[in-house]
Amino acid sequence: MSNPLLDRSLSAADAVRLIPSGARIFVHGAAATPTPLLEALAARDDLHGVRLYHLHTAGPFPFTAPSLKGRFRSVSLFVGEPLRRAVADGDADFIPVFLADIPDLFRSGAIPLDVALVQVSAPDIHGLCSLGTSVDTALAAVRSARLVIAEINDRMPRTHGPAFVPLSRFDAFITSSRPLPEHVPAVESDVERRIGEIIADLIEDGSTLQMGIGAIPDAVLSRLGGKHDLGVHTEMFSDRLVPLIEGGVVTNRHKAVHPGRTVTSFITGTKRLYDFVDDNPMVEFHPCDRTNDTALIAKNERVVAINSALEVDLSGQVCADSIGHRIFSGIGGQMDFIRGAARSRGGKPILALPSTAARGTLSRIVPTLKPGAGVVTTRGHVHWIVTEYGAVNLHGLTLRERAEALIGISHPDFRAELTREILATRHYVLG
Repeated sequence: MSNPLLDRSLSAADAVRLIPSGARIFVHGAAATPTPLLEALAARDDLHGVRLYHLHTAGPFPFTAPSLKGRFRSVSLFVGEPLRRAVADGDADFIPVFLADIPDLFRSGAIPLDVALVQVSAPDIHGLCSLGTSVDTALAAVRSARLVIAEINDRMPRTHGPAFVPLSRFDAFITSSRPLPEHVPAVESDVERRIGEIIADLIEDGSTLQMGIGAIPDAVLSRLGGKHDLGVHTEMFSDRLVPLIEGGVVTNRHKAVHPGRTVTSFITGTKRLYDFVDDNPMVEFHPCDRTNDTALIAKNERVVAINSALEVDLSGQVCADSIGHRIFSGIGGQMDFIRGAARSRGGKPILALPSTAARGTLSRIVPTLKPGAGVVTTRGHVHWIVTEYGAVNLHGLTLRERAEALIGISHPDFRAELTREILATRHYVLG
């Protein structure tokens, strides 16, 4: 990295030497995880009482190793796969919170940050670095923390939007030139294909989309090539959106908020996606308290919010963050967009899930949620539920009507059992 602005670059070991015991540290997440700084931090044997606050991270996360127990404590604001066991075993913590509310936890001092560890792009001629692939909660962390330590990676995309950080804000930085971690779309199953088809049929021309990562959102996006003038206002997106933008399906023409621009808070995908957003002024990255602001979401018409669920009970309660007591992910932005889409003129809040789990041995539509299951979307907020057997809109339906509708899109192998169980427990009276 030949840039005179970077002459004061340090080694990772020297950069993290500024961090004291007892520090509360924000860790940049997803593809922007500052892995060299984390590895150097874990290598220090003189620290104790350090708490690490983060969303899901990518790559190695060494702080749950038995040798570091008691010295470092991970606190997830959204639990990624590497932390699930540690959280379940009590060796790491989880904070249930709407994604839109996290930046204010930092700004208000409810979570006082001593340090922010971030990964950024190389500075431009003005000395400004981009937060790259993940603006989400990182901008608030950088502005709130007493110390900011950065990995300046010349392979981090320079993304547009209100998320540039002056080089002078960094108390220390390292330089790197390493590829970002990639998330490759999975091969589509027959169930995901069918769910994708059903949801695609619900999307009208001119709709504004929000979608998460995973097989079902990918299946939906793969089937939108015949639509017109779609918009995107989302908390995140991945590779499958790129062909729709390049092919003119996504124009953002009809959006009331940031018209003409694809708006997101972070991305996760492959190098193709990272190259697409690099210095692309038609894609804007905003903090998640803006992308996930319910009032702003609702200003766009025909918002279609596509989110996932682990389990839905026959009253419409949606569990999306846990399997019983075991935390699987987090609240994230689901409720932000479910409510925003519901308030949007012509909007469609959609929750999609395969009808079964455990290779077809368990129904995901259940009489009651498992003990300890978290209700992410309440029965009062729920609208569309989609499985491979159809789509139903529960909004305005009675409990009895909801039970009938949901049994109708459950797997046929479980419909009789679901009917018998609710009749036996008298939870609902079926007609």
